[in-house]
Amino acid sequence: MKLIKELNETVEFITEENEEKGKQYFIKGVFLQSNLKNRNGRVYPKEVLQKEVKRYTTENVEKNRAFGELGHPDSPTINLDRVSHMIKELYEDGDNFIGKAKIMDTPYGKIVKNLLDEGATIGVSSRGMGTLRSGKGGVAEVSNDFVLATAADIVADPSAPDAFVEGVMESKEWTFVDGKFVERDLEEMKETIRKTNSLQLQEAKIKAFQHFLQKIK
Repeated sequence: MKLIKELNETVEFITEENEEKGKQYFIKGVFLQSNLKNRNGRVYPKEVLQKEVKRYTTENVEKNRAFGELGHPDSPTINLDRVSHMIKELYEDGDNFIGKAKIMDTPYGKIVKNLLDEGATIGVSSRGMGTLRSGKGGVAEVSNDFVLATAADIVADPSAPDAFVEGVMESKEWTFVDGKFVERDLEEMKETIRKTNSLQLQEAKIKAFQHFLQKIK
């Protein structure tokens, strides 16, 4: 599976007053879009997003574990030390999926609050894992195995509105193991070592280490 990130349009900034907690910050807008060819030539079929949004809502949003980060993470893992907001709502509206997220009082959440107080424009970027198949007209269509890591990371305004919709297909391959995503190369190396007999074990470990060094050069 590949890491897939899509930048979406700017989101609306909302504040709400709470008697106990005072001023609270939220962002709301289109987090995901279906049946639309984006600037990366990719299309998310509506049924694919419906299925995954339902799972993500049940397993993450409703359990207060639908987090997002500030910036452009390059892995499907949520880094808790970089969390800036919690997604509180995610619902279907035509071909779009509207989200609402609360800005948290974390170090990175405070940065977002300061940016908003200063009038900054921000956008959101979905992050997920999946494979692509060839669709009509050569369009890259996201397959039914698509899994959301987060419906929205917070990203900066890239100045030109047309630049909001862009994406990154990482070259790394990922696989789902024991409830978390791991790089396939790393997992394959571990599996090779596990299957190696004791006489060849040291040689297998050396080869795996050499392969790892080549990957990080």
